[in-house]
Amino acid sequence: MSRIGQKFNALKQKKQSALIPFIMAGDPDLETTEALVYKLSESGADIIELGVPFSDPLADGTILQAASQRALQNGVSLRDIFDLTMRLKKLTTPIILMTYFNPVFRYGLKEFAAGCKQNQIDGVIIPDLPPEEAGLWIREARRMSLDTIFLIAQTSPPERIKRVNRISRGFIYFVSVTGVTGMREKLPEELESLVEPIREESRKPVAVGFGISNPEQAQRVGRFADGVIVGSAIVKIIAENIDSSSLVEKVGQFVSSFAEALRGRT
Repeated sequence: MSRIGQKFNALKQKKQSALIPFIMAGDPDLETTEALVYKLSESGADIIELGVPFSDPLADGTILQAASQRALQNGVSLRDIFDLTMRLKKLTTPIILMTYFNPVFRYGLKEFAAGCKQNQIDGVIIPDLPPEEAGLWIREARRMSLDTIFLIAQTSPPERIKRVNRISRGFIYFVSVTGVTGMREKLPEELESLVEPIREESRKPVAVGFGISNPEQAQRVGRFADGVIVGSAIVKIIAENIDSSSLVEKVGQFVSSFAEALRGRT
């Protein structure tokens, strides 16, 4: 079992949901990203999602698009991110890469999978790689014992849910809202019922992401989901404090508020 699976199992025993914060690697620079990863872990993150900057991030809203551009302007590459994660080898918190398929294809599927394995990556999310076309990637990932995490949307038909259940490893990523990533004042009232078809089909952990912006929303989602993914709200804090010496501390305090909300779950 992967470290991601072990983490979900341990939290299940405690009747807790996993807190999965997202940041963009290289935003505002790789040194700060390294400090942020350690701070996220200290602040209650159970799994950490690192974004790979890309010029055309179709699933990302304006906040993550801007973060990706800042990282690209710094010349951050996939190889740089591997170097970063290797420096995090003492970290016990599992790390997931979120990337688009183009950087993976250019790097080479076999080489990318091996790079993840060699550099402390536990799982990979590729939102623009359809499950129906992912066979070659899944093969290479499984050779390296990497978790392959696929997304299910509100609009996913039963056939897609069944396919994702078969091929996903680690957990299933449920997209809570239609559209791209970004902060939302309100989440769908029927969100719990939207997750039910996945529960009926799969025993794998289900983590909910897209739109979760505050601890209250996280607590609500944590009552029925195995994991809560928070991205844009954290990246917004980074963007607002790029020139501040307290950037890392402010992010840590923000993430701690989510951890406290989830740990207080009944």
